[in-house]
Amino acid sequence: MDSIHETVIDQANILSVEDDHTSGAYPKRPAAIVRGEGVHLWDAEGRRYLDLTSGQGVALLGHTHPELVKAVQEQAARLITCPEIFYNDLRQAFYEDLAEKLPGNLSRFFLCNSGAEAIEGAIKIARLFTERTQVISTRGGFHGRTLGALSATWNPRYRKGFDPLLPDIQHVPFNDLEAMQSAISEKTAAVLLEVIQGENGVIPCSTEYMQNLRRLCDQHGVLLILDEVQTGLGRTGRWFACLQHEVTPNILCLGKGIAGGLPMGVVVWDRSLGTLPSGSHGSTFGGNPLVCAAARATLRILEEEQLPQAAASNGETLLEELRGFHHPLLREVRGAGLMIGLELRQRVTPVLKKLMSQGILALPAGPTVLRLLPPLIIARKDLEFATEEIIRTIEEMEND
Repeated sequence: MDSIHETVIDQANILSVEDDHTSGAYPKRPAAIVRGEGVHLWDAEGRRYLDLTSGQGVALLGHTHPELVKAVQEQAARLITCPEIFYNDLRQAFYEDLAEKLPGNLSRFFLCNSGAEAIEGAIKIARLFTERTQVISTRGGFHGRTLGALSATWNPRYRKGFDPLLPDIQHVPFNDLEAMQSAISEKTAAVLLEVIQGENGVIPCSTEYMQNLRRLCDQHGVLLILDEVQTGLGRTGRWFACLQHEVTPNILCLGKGIAGGLPMGVVVWDRSLGTLPSGSHGSTFGGNPLVCAAARATLRILEEEQLPQAAASNGETLLEELRGFHHPLLREVRGAGLMIGLELRQRVTPVLKKLMSQGILALPAGPTVLRLLPPLIIARKDLEFATEEIIRTIEEMEND
């Protein structure tokens, strides 16, 4: 067992105090995570875990990547905050760096603090630019828990207790072009969907659907908003998952890993749409120099270490190995790059608990899907270990 501190941290006390003060909004796992390095995390008792969660998809570079740490430390000593009522050198440089990675004319940015905020901004921007009100989302989609993002989110479990939600949000079946065509009307401002539905079980859209949807939106003057909060920045083996389908949205939403672990969300839109009226939207912390320094370092490291390509290669191997495992409890394996979902014929919670007891942290995606979102820096040997443990765990579940 790896030692992390000379002085033992009282894990029981951490759990007790958090339980006494927490909001109750989060289902807690009984471990106090106090340190991370690379693809591993340590709890307060010194137990090491292989992190296949990336902090819910955030830690693309793993934990405490030295170049990211250096960039944050240097900027923190120079300037931490600077709102967008002033210009800033780090923000300017980040704009240029991100614009180089984006397809088409996606080069207007609104910087905020999370993926949900990016979705909120995208809905406002679509309504503003089109002067229409309706937004069509998809069943199974997850876009966040703030009021507008929640309105676009499908799962009734998240929506319960918060009605009435934002009006003029409609949900249609995913991957169903006819349903989308029937729903679009003269009041439709935008279509909003994920390229791969993460929370719903890692369910990808088809290329045919995505390309025909692009044409359908163009025919009706409807803006296409793609939520790549989870799939963006190399996670699926491409810089952006929409590139796999050769489709460019009018508006793109980014978040999670874009700043390597610091909070950042970005709404990106085609510059032909124009700019926002002064004062029409805002974010106190959005685009601050500290997070822009982290985001610049993240983009640079992703490129220098060829992490999107590594995600593609390692993900292909991981998918092949998991799909080669045939077992009565395993229904299907889905995914792209290092975004993998294993659909089980039982609830996933017992599998997650058993994996955690074996030193592996993973995520659910709905009640029966095991979701793997490892850092993009993960080595082949760690993936092999994870695969072996997942297979062994599923086999043991049958015997329990």
